[in-house]
Amino acid sequence: MNLGTCCYEKEVVQALKSGHWPDGCTPDLRAHVAACASCGDLVLVTEAFQQARRESAHELPSGSPGLLWWRAQLRRRNAAAEKITRPITIAETFALIVTVLVASVFVGWQYGHGLRWGTWCSEETLARGLHLLSAGSAVVQGNLFVLLAPLAALALLGGVVLYLVSAKS
Repeated sequence: MNLGTCCYEKEVVQALKSGHWPDGCTPDLRAHVAACASCGDLVLVTEAFQQARRESAHELPSGSPGLLWWRAQLRRRNAAAEKITRPITIAETFALIVTVLVASVFVGWQYGHGLRWGTWCSEETLARGLHLLSAGSAVVQGNLFVLLAPLAALALLGGVVLYLVSAKS
C-alpha cells in the first residue's frame, strides 16, 4: 500500500480535468498510469464519475418550467384528494362489511327456519307486514327497541372508526 502520492498524480489529474486523457497526453504518462496502481485507480474512478455525470445530464427533465410547475401542482392536488377521500373509503368498506355480515346472518337464520322465502310474497303475508308497520301496533313498539339498539350501536361504532381513521391521517 502506497501512503504517499505519486509524482505524476498532478499531471494525470490535469489531463483528466481538461479532457485530454488518454489521447491528448504523452505516451510516457500513459505508460506510467498503466504501471502505477495509484494513478490507474485515479483514472478509473474519475472516468466512472465523468461517465455517470454524462448519463445523468441526458436524464434531466426536458420541458418548460411552467410544465414542471403544473405537474408538481397536479401531484400535490392528487395527494390532497387521496388524503381527504381515505376516511370515506374506509367508511364505505366498513359499511360493506357490516352489510355482508348482516345479510349472511339473515340467510343463516332463514336457513335454520327452512328457507320459506316463497311464502313472503303472498297477499296475506304482505297485509300482516303492513299491519306490523302501522304506528299504533304494539308489536312494532316492542320490536322498535330491538331494531334501534343495533342501529345505534352500529352508528356509534362507525363514528369511532371514522374518528380513529381521521386521527391517524
